[in-house]
Amino acid sequence: MICIACIACSVWSAGSSGFIGNNSSITKSTVAREKLPASAVHETGYYTDADGDWIRRPDKLISGMQQFYRETGVQPYLYILPNGTTSSFTELAQRADELYDQLFDDNAHFLLVFCDDNNGSYNCGYAVGSQAKTIMDSEALSIFADYLDRYYQDFSLDEEEIFSKAFADTGTRIMTVEKSPLVPIVISIVVVIVSVLAFFTIKKLREQRARERQQIEEIIRTPLEKFADIEVENLAKKYEENIPNNDRIGVN
Repeated sequence: MICIACIACSVWSAGSSGFIGNNSSITKSTVAREKLPASAVHETGYYTDADGDWIRRPDKLISGMQQFYRETGVQPYLYILPNGTTSSFTELAQRADELYDQLFDDNAHFLLVFCDDNNGSYNCGYAVGSQAKTIMDSEALSIFADYLDRYYQDFSLDEEEIFSKAFADTGTRIMTVEKSPLVPIVISIVVVIVSVLAFFTIKKLREQRARERQQIEEIIRTPLEKFADIEVENLAKKYEENIPNNDRIGVN
């Protein structure tokens, strides 16, 4: 079973070095993903340059793709169509579907079909095997699209580096769950609240123990005769409360 879709990217024709260095533009990884076992992939080549003018130094391209493979267990494959072949998302998706069946006999590949329009932008289609989909979910694909868009706009990179860095950085990012910056703040607030409650609870217990200790010391210092007098007084009060009013005034 293969998951097919398209990545649509509109790219600025002007350079944007400030944007290139801005990590906040990359989708955050919030999903815990487990690397696929080595047995899932029947390793193949890594790319096809049907345009013929994109990949001149294969080793530079493949190094980043192999890093992605080592980190995720999903083998990536890049298929570059001749520039200007198509801008149809539907056609790119169909092409990715057809190529997946032709190139692979497993369900653990991630196939990217790339087509530059010769006007400073590009479109991509991709196909993901059913096993690879546990890694390359919608969030992971968004992360890859963000990195590809970033490096395509970085004119300091050559063609091989654009794809190599996009795959390598995607592999690293999607296999790490990024914590929200609010989490440490919330934890700090909870710690403060718990500490304050603990302080007042301990203080109250100490005050209660101090009162109990004081009462015990007062009891120890009180002579036994005093206890006897107090007991007699209490019995007298109780007796008077039970005597009828007529008896109290001496009426027979």
